[in-house]
Amino acid sequence: MDKILKKKPFIIRYRNYLIGGVIFLVFLIYVIMSSWGGRKLRTEGDRLTIEEVKQAKFMEYVDTEGIVQPILTLKVNAREGGSVDKIVAEEGMMMEKGDTILVLSNPELLRTIEEQRDELEKQLVGYREKFIEMEQKSLNLKQQVLQATYELKRLQKSYELDQEEFKMGIKSKAQLEVARDEYEYKKESTALQLQGLKQDSVVTVIRKDLMETDLQREKKKFSRVCERMEHLAIRATVGGQLSFVKVTPGQQVVPGETVAEIKVLDQFKVHTSLSEYYVDRITTGLPATIDYQGKKYPLKITRVVPEVKDRMFDVDLVFGEDTPENARIGKSFRVQIELGQPEDALVIPKGNFFQYTGGQWIYKLNEAGDRAVKVPVTIGRQNPRQYEIIAGLKAGDRVITSGYDIFGEAEELIINN
Repeated sequence: MDKILKKKPFIIRYRNYLIGGVIFLVFLIYVIMSSWGGRKLRTEGDRLTIEEVKQAKFMEYVDTEGIVQPILTLKVNAREGGSVDKIVAEEGMMMEKGDTILVLSNPELLRTIEEQRDELEKQLVGYREKFIEMEQKSLNLKQQVLQATYELKRLQKSYELDQEEFKMGIKSKAQLEVARDEYEYKKESTALQLQGLKQDSVVTVIRKDLMETDLQREKKKFSRVCERMEHLAIRATVGGQLSFVKVTPGQQVVPGETVAEIKVLDQFKVHTSLSEYYVDRITTGLPATIDYQGKKYPLKITRVVPEVKDRMFDVDLVFGEDTPENARIGKSFRVQIELGQPEDALVIPKGNFFQYTGGQWIYKLNEAGDRAVKVPVTIGRQNPRQYEIIAGLKAGDRVITSGYDIFGEAEELIINN
């Protein structure tokens, strides 16, 4: 006999469908709420770097690596051409001013010097002959004047005697006039000879001066040619370290060619390269420091090369009175170049948030420290350790400065402490 079965309640019959519908409705509400309220991300607190916004001293400076170089590097050039006969000094040697680096040979120069010497000797002989001729001519003129003066005095006495005899009637007037004409002629002739002697003396002096000047000029020319022989020995122009010799024995060298280089080690400089971002702010005279083994060593910028290559430009700095004891060529130091004086500012330590947000926003923690939300910020100046905050934060706020590579597009962070 069949039994009549009771009909199950609606909820029991359709409970699986109802449960599924409720779950779907909850999921739909969650999705809608998430789209309205922004994406949330849960993260561990020990994976974050949390810093406090502070009112502190801010100094804008550039931190860079500098290489110690010699204060001056001089090129040694050949003043005379020739082939390399012998290399005396080796690379790395310490040189004193005047030390020989290498020796050149120049047979053509030797022939030129010999020819100049022969020419000078010929000219010396010619000048001596001319001097002797002028002296002999002067002596002859003096002898002639002396003879004429003697004859004039004799005629003067004879004429005076004729005058006495004319008065006594011994000599006639015609005889007296003949004696007088002879005396006057001799007098004028002697005067002319004296004048010629004076002019000859003046001319002789001028000619001797001119010849002496020519002779000295020729001697200087010969001396300069001989000095070229001295230039065949190439010497150190200053004391320092011979950094390299760029010629080999037998190589032909032309005048003006660089054959070696000397580094002056009396003082050092620090060379560095900076980003083109600072090219308008870096000038000569700006102070800088090196912090080495707990001690600060002051420097000053002495040279700025404004030409930008590969988005970098070169800067040279020199030490003040004090230099690190182990400073040597090629050693590197961290250099801090100051761009201004310390100022009060709202600052936060540097972190990788700037690379991911462009400095436009940052995660700010609530008072409990279990949540952080995006807030817009305005970043001002920066140095290798700090960012200056212009707007968006206040002193005492806590922010997340690192870990942004795992946050994605989350608007809010839930922090598990």
